[in-house]
Amino acid sequence: MIITLTMPIQISNHPNLRVFEHPVIKDKLTRIRNAKTPPSAFRRLLNEIAGLMFFQMSRNFQTVEVPVETPIEKTTGFNLAHQLTLVPILRAGVGMTDGVMAMIPEARVGHIGLYRDEKTKQPVPYYCKLPKDIAKGPVLLIDPMLATGGSAAFAATVLTDEYKCKEIQMMCLVASPEGVEKMQAEHPNLLIYAASLDRCLNENGYILPGLGDAGDRIFGTI
Repeated sequence: MIITLTMPIQISNHPNLRVFEHPVIKDKLTRIRNAKTPPSAFRRLLNEIAGLMFFQMSRNFQTVEVPVETPIEKTTGFNLAHQLTLVPILRAGVGMTDGVMAMIPEARVGHIGLYRDEKTKQPVPYYCKLPKDIAKGPVLLIDPMLATGGSAAFAATVLTDEYKCKEIQMMCLVASPEGVEKMQAEHPNLLIYAASLDRCLNENGYILPGLGDAGDRIFGTI
């Protein structure tokens, strides 16, 4: 059966997750999963998927009417009501940022740097630089992999507790059920958008079937 749905669908047992069933996204994701895909193609495909996902995710952004003068006459147009801030989780989140910026170059970009302690599987923060007024507009948290959910939950807590952000969404390429559940438990109002909900985590905390280490594949450090 060929699925031709173009809108993200809600997964019944994960109310905080929306998964894209767009055929073009599914095609590009399949090529990204391929271990033989080189970093240059991996980066290109990742940004293409990010742009396609953002186009649908942004459909509920608020707008305001503005006057505009065309070459023919004056009329009324629309601008986004609030400035968007992208917050990629370093380092892999950077790999999806250009795809979104191609759609909305006016967006600001903050960064939260985290790495996962391989023994404890817990996030370790090392950098944070965000606009002081980030809470005045929507925030898009970006990370290709939602594995254990530790890094994403930590970053979301920084945004909500330290910066008082209210309107946060997350974009990822693939998610595990365990990561989605952790986000639901700690940040139930945060919607996650993914290209795929994968099967599970392995004993090392990697997503199955997954696509390997996204950061290594983006930057060629395998």
